[in-house]
Amino acid sequence: MDKLPKIAVPVVFVLVLLAILISKSAVTIGSGEAGVLYKTFGGGVVTDEPAMGEGFHIVAPWNKVYVYEVRQQEVFEKMQVLSSNGLEIKLDASAWFQPKMEFLGKLHQEKGADYVQRVLLPTIRSAARSVVGRYTPEQLYSSKRDAIQQEIFEETKKIVDGQYIQLNEILVRDVTLPPTIKEAIERKLKQEQESLEYEFRLVTAKKEAEKVTIEAQGKADANRILSASLTDKILQDKGIDATIKLSESPNAKVIVVGSGDSGLPLILGNN
Repeated sequence: MDKLPKIAVPVVFVLVLLAILISKSAVTIGSGEAGVLYKTFGGGVVTDEPAMGEGFHIVAPWNKVYVYEVRQQEVFEKMQVLSSNGLEIKLDASAWFQPKMEFLGKLHQEKGADYVQRVLLPTIRSAARSVVGRYTPEQLYSSKRDAIQQEIFEETKKIVDGQYIQLNEILVRDVTLPPTIKEAIERKLKQEQESLEYEFRLVTAKKEAEKVTIEAQGKADANRILSASLTDKILQDKGIDATIKLSESPNAKVIVVGSGDSGLPLILGNN
């Protein structure tokens, strides 16, 4: 009983030391994250092994684990760039990205945890300046936004692919022009729309006039052909046919056959 306190002290010390070691050695990696192992006495950052996945891990207490988010992330950027004619354009864009899981150790070793500020954002700014500089303010305002978005994405992706970053999409959210330039472009677009509408009305009127002309020409041709084909004999034959039909009618009438100026039947009256 006298020896119990002397034995309990070192046991408690060992238990406390063990608890500290376990707490220092236990690493929990959350959902959508991955860990990069740094070996203090084993060559530094581990780059030749897969990154540590989600869940609970035990590592040596003298080593360290750096945790990265590996799910898709979004970063926003507001930029001031110049158009092809030197006017200042404000561009709001965002990027969807994530680190490449298989190169997470390399990313940590060469770029560090702030790789977004060191690599991604400067690349987006450079690509945006290069792309926007190819277009006029009018193109940026009206018809080329999708093309600009795609070109910025392609130029940025070309660079960051080699920097262990996976770029998924670039979204151009807003293009802001100087107010005077915007108003001038809107006036020009309105005038162009009015001009197109006027041209459409002219084309419609011209087609309607052509339609009337064609119809009139058709009637004139038909009358000419009919007039050329009508002879006295044909008219007399038609008159005889009409006489026969009239004679069969129950209505009372007087018909003088061949009494007309052209020899056609003459109807004197009917009841």
